[in-house]
Amino acid sequence: MPPVKSRLLTIVTWLVTLAVLGGGAAGAWYWFVQMPRERAAAAPAQRFRPAATVGVAQATRADVPVIVSAIGTVQPVVTATVRTQLAGILVGINFTEGQMVTKGQVLAQMDARPYRLALAQAQANLARDQAQLADAQRDLARYRTLLAQDSIARQQVDTQATLVKQLENTVAADEALVGTARLNLEYTTITAPVAGRIGLRQADIGNYLTPGDANGIAVITQLDPIDVVFAVPQDRRPALQARLVGGAPLPVVALDQQSVTTLAEGTFLTFDNVVDATSGTVKAKARFANTDGRLFPNQFVNVRVRADTIAGAITVPVSAVRHGARGAFVFVLNADRTVSLRQVTAGVADGDRIVILSGVAQGETVVSEGADNLVDGAQVVMPGDRPRDGSGRGRPAAEPPGPPLP
Repeated sequence: MPPVKSRLLTIVTWLVTLAVLGGGAAGAWYWFVQMPRERAAAAPAQRFRPAATVGVAQATRADVPVIVSAIGTVQPVVTATVRTQLAGILVGINFTEGQMVTKGQVLAQMDARPYRLALAQAQANLARDQAQLADAQRDLARYRTLLAQDSIARQQVDTQATLVKQLENTVAADEALVGTARLNLEYTTITAPVAGRIGLRQADIGNYLTPGDANGIAVITQLDPIDVVFAVPQDRRPALQARLVGGAPLPVVALDQQSVTTLAEGTFLTFDNVVDATSGTVKAKARFANTDGRLFPNQFVNVRVRADTIAGAITVPVSAVRHGARGAFVFVLNADRTVSLRQVTAGVADGDRIVILSGVAQGETVVSEGADNLVDGAQVVMPGDRPRDGSGRGRPAAEPPGPPLP
């Protein structure tokens, strides 16, 4: 090999060797010198970082109702439009708009004079035909006596008997006409068909009314009892239907729009006979006593049906249950003031409590407030705890904190 090439190869070899040795020395310096320094610098900050302040609550056993919530509309049991049943002039109104009326109460008066005359005419026709019938019956009796003496032909007796039958039917028709005229006269006095609250007046005195008027005179709505119609998800219907078939009552509560004030308490009545295909719900109806009138027709209310009751269920505050990629979980407080992340199976909620089907035992303490930045194993403090030193362990309030750990 030429001397020049040999020298170049030797120089390159030494350069590579020096580079490898330098890199190894730099790595060793960082691993054994610089990294411990960084850890030492970060350790005090880690030790002096304040622990999160949290609120806690215990997992307790309670009887939890299973509630089906919905938005409902108040509907009267009966809505009756008060109309005249004959044509005539309205001559009197005997109600005040918005008042409570009773069944049979006189509400209005139609002009009765034409109907009194019609009754008198029907009664006169009845009296005339009754007199003719009586005369024909007397003649028939005479003819039968003469026939028995063989003084007249049988045909004359039969003809008279037929006349009597005709007059009897005429009298019966006259009696029906008298009854119709008397009924029409009664219809001139308009009474309330049901008890309830009467609405605004739709006709005035002097108006000519007919039975075909769409608005009528007024509308009466029955307020006690009263119904609420609401929609139930179709998957909740079988359980509710089973309880109805078993005869178990289903209590229902009607609340105001803010779900704060209870307006009335009633019972579940029935389901509709079809499922709404567009919404996947089925209509249901509940009935309420409404003696105080707090439920008003067409009012929107929040409905809560108590479908069942879970006896002795483990419950925690709703705020304690959090949700992540693996499902629901809670933070359980340990004796050393650390928390453990625990996967749970959550059930139904009742107000501010929720049922835990698995994952938490009775008496365990869970974090209910301040869990936003917690991780598994994090140190926590409670609002009533004494001040802490840099290690995170509690110290008496009168003892001054020691120097930070190196």
